[in-house]
Amino acid sequence: MARDLYLILGVSRSATTDQIRQRFRELARTSHPDRFRGEARLRAEEEFQQFTEAFNVLSNPERRRQLDQELARVEVNPSAGDAQRLARVHLQAGIRLYRERNFVQAAESFDRATKADPQNALAWHHFAQACSHHRRYLPQALSAIVKACELEEMNATYLKLAGKLHATAGLFDRAEWYYNQALVWGGEDAAIRDALDELSRSSRKGRPGTFRKGG
Repeated sequence: MARDLYLILGVSRSATTDQIRQRFRELARTSHPDRFRGEARLRAEEEFQQFTEAFNVLSNPERRRQLDQELARVEVNPSAGDAQRLARVHLQAGIRLYRERNFVQAAESFDRATKADPQNALAWHHFAQACSHHRRYLPQALSAIVKACELEEMNATYLKLAGKLHATAGLFDRAEWYYNQALVWGGEDAAIRDALDELSRSSRKGRPGTFRKGG
């Protein structure tokens, strides 16, 4: 299966050659093996080799075109095993981008993971979490976290995020339900209790608010 070198480098598939070159320069400054020692240096060397390979392919128009064709073939009609492996690749890339606080591209990676493997609850959860950092993506975040909770209805972590996102959207009844389900399956949680108290106060006032607790 073709490796998605866009994910390895952390750029979108529509990135220009200049954007790809700029991204590689950023990685060269922050992730070059010379910045590390011992075992960390060995890991950095392996990772930087992957960055270099990705850059060499993506900065070459013909090799990039071939990669795009290979990725398209896999994504149009993947086997079950390929779909799961593809989802893991997208998840790993999304997690790395998320840690770099590149939330938009992280969301794109997690979205691809959900498309590759729609039954992967973790992918839906991570997609919701990445989308939650931008208010305009709140509808996508809500849809994703609902899907994650449907797939794993006893996962307190997913239920807790669902409560937070529904509260942020002003959907107080649904937020309360998800928070209470999180307490049922995850046990007592002071942050959730605080969020429920704040939810109750805001609900009585009849106006939506942004909930920072319980996340």
